[in-house]
Amino acid sequence: MDMRSKARTLPGPVSDPSKLPKWNYDGSSTGQAPGEDSEVILYPQAIFKDPFRRGNNILVMCDAYTPAGEPIPTNKRHAAAKIFSHSDVVAEEPWYGIEQEYTLLQKDVKWPLGWPIGGYPGPQGPYYCGVGADKAWGRDIVDSHYKACLYAGINISGINGEVMPGQWEFQVGPAVGISAGDQLWVARYILERITEIAGVVLSFDPKPIQGDWNGAGAHANYSTKSMRNDGGFEVIKKAIEKLGLRHSEHIAAYGEGNERRLTGKHETADINTFKWGVANRGASIRVGRDTEKEGKGYFEDRRPASNMDPYVVTSMIAETTILWKP
Repeated sequence: MDMRSKARTLPGPVSDPSKLPKWNYDGSSTGQAPGEDSEVILYPQAIFKDPFRRGNNILVMCDAYTPAGEPIPTNKRHAAAKIFSHSDVVAEEPWYGIEQEYTLLQKDVKWPLGWPIGGYPGPQGPYYCGVGADKAWGRDIVDSHYKACLYAGINISGINGEVMPGQWEFQVGPAVGISAGDQLWVARYILERITEIAGVVLSFDPKPIQGDWNGAGAHANYSTKSMRNDGGFEVIKKAIEKLGLRHSEHIAAYGEGNERRLTGKHETADINTFKWGVANRGASIRVGRDTEKEGKGYFEDRRPASNMDPYVVTSMIAETTILWKP
């Protein structure tokens, strides 16, 4: 979750990532390269409008490589792009909608926004989608982020207050293939820039407060062309079956500290159990009532933690449901 950026000046406006120059940074200062061979090369991959500088300025999502052209170990985009460019995956046009939950913390005490320092607010209940000075804390940040993402060209489809006070959610999607990962990472970056301006700390910890408080996830809604077409519900059931067979592999890749969140309480399934159901928020995979009724649509993987890497999660779901043969 360690997002970093730097800026450079170009002679004129650019709208195509392939027309942008490669760049580099000091990998020894980020723990990604040794001091004696410290250069890490940035490959520009996606362009968004810059909501901070505006005008012709742009934000550029890059991934990182060694000078020899090998992806560095933390570059998860490279492997995801291979899966998403596979002809079978391209033919299925995988759509994603990712629900990114996060917690806003007071800067010097690292305690949720609006909570009394060292104390607790009233129990959960009134805060989810809540309104009012005693229920919703940080809305100015949330709405600024919403507007900035729309300006940037991110397909942000909504926001809401979450079950735990000080916790919020935004949704990115529908987005096709690799662009889901690009858009979510840039939306996270914009959010962290806005919290920086507001003097608030942004946390993607999957269980920021222990006890009877909801954790933070990044539910992944997913469909393929076959699932969206008539008879799609049968395709969905087969895909869910495959996901169940690879449950432990997916859990291992779905975010750090997720075992503190997936307890079987607070709208989660236990981390060691795989189950699916219609409209069941205590399941690993939830299918919506509409999808069941229409016999086609999408499903929601509720297992990913809020700190998951969207390149890993989206490509793994596509690989398991489209390419993997059990």
